[in-house]
Amino acid sequence: MKISIIGATGFVGKALVAEALRRHHQVTAISRHSNTLPQHAHLITESGDITDVAWLTSRLKGQDVVISAFNGGWQNPNLYQDTVTGNNAILQAVQKASVKRFIVVGGAGSLKIAPNMDLIDSPDFPAEIKPGAQAMRELKNQLQTIDTLDWTYVSPAAMLEPGERTETFRLGGTELLMNGNVPAKISVEDFAVAILDEVNNAQFVRQQFTAAY
Repeated sequence: MKISIIGATGFVGKALVAEALRRHHQVTAISRHSNTLPQHAHLITESGDITDVAWLTSRLKGQDVVISAFNGGWQNPNLYQDTVTGNNAILQAVQKASVKRFIVVGGAGSLKIAPNMDLIDSPDFPAEIKPGAQAMRELKNQLQTIDTLDWTYVSPAAMLEPGERTETFRLGGTELLMNGNVPAKISVEDFAVAILDEVNNAQFVRQQFTAAY
């Protein structure tokens, strides 16, 4: 399968590239610095500006799946607007390239912690990442209005950290997964496994899902 991964040199992006190559997919890694990734026979690197819609569209044509792990940069003072701009460019390029399957790596902020409350709306949500989380929630809401694209919005557990690839985790829908009274965790390696499983199984088409231990 031909898979393009946008944001391929980020925390989640690198794990996705490794997992996709492990499964013998043909991977196109897209980011400003994708040429820093280790060489692999099944890996094509494309370094450029993802907000250049024409450039990105040309790189996405002919792909079976596009996975966006784009991140506006948590330390970026213009985090909200840069995330919105990037997401809009990626969505335009996916549609212009006529790629049917689009998987977005979102945050945990849009997962529900009560019937009418998302995690991002809780008083304890970290203020410094809230602008980025808000931009990602807006993308999720936008995707829900599109019926011409087989999208999936993937949210990690509240705690996403380096760890091991165990292939042992649980899946959920739109609610934050907990371990008792404590928000659940997942390693970035197993989060990548869950996303590539979705590529193969298409269990959550036009839905949001999450994964945690």
